Amino acid sequence: MVAGRRVLDLGCGGGLVALAAARAGAGRVTGADIDPFARLALDLNAEANRLSVVGLDDALGASSDWDLILAADICYERPTAERLTAWLGARVAQGARVLLADPGRAYLPKTGLKALAAYDVPTDLDLEDRTVRHTTVYEMAAPEG
Repeated sequence: MVAGRRVLDLGCGGGLVALAAARAGAGRVTGADIDPFARLALDLNAEANRLSVVGLDDALGASSDWDLILAADICYERPTAERLTAWLGARVAQGARVLLADPGRAYLPKTGLKALAAYDVPTDLDLEDRTVRHTTVYEMAAPEG
């Protein structure tokens, strides 16, 4: 899925998805997160694993030549979800493939998504209100119009 492709891990946190894409042979990998601590973790994790990952603070303001955009748990606040999903929809319209993993957040779009897979993900009860969170991976469709 990622081999030879230009991949963006949007909301990358510590960069697990970005690092996996780099290890799987992606042509170029970018990890983007607005949290400076997440960006630092991405850089440290890439260095520790001897992988090449470019870090960005703001993917929405950068040139967007990515073939594949991977995003997870980005629909937790209405303004953020609306802004990011509109931007992702525009990338799909330009030809990018967008996969979005969501654990049932309230602001996930109700249309334009096709469920591809579902997983029960273990969570920490100290951080979440449960020990397992059901998460679905969707592919985003091009916006109509």
